Amino acid sequence: MGLKKIFSGSEILAQALQTRLESAGIGVMVKNNIQSARMAGFGQSAMAVEVFVEEYNMEKADPIIEAFKMGE
Repeated sequence: MGLKKIFSGSEILAQALQTRLESAGIGVMVKNNIQSARMAGFGQSAMAVEVFVEEYNMEKADPIIEAFKMGE
């Protein structure tokens, strides 16, 4: 199965979504381009963190993602 990108944005919001998903038993992968750019010696925009979940978890993750988007 593949990964599906469910979020792209700030590091703080990505961490909040990651916490919600992991609390529900859904594993996530976070790609932090901010940290990568910093380690390479150049800057990156604040909207450079992506959150991915396995496709088979999408049915379980969808309600959590929608609630997160609605600010609940």
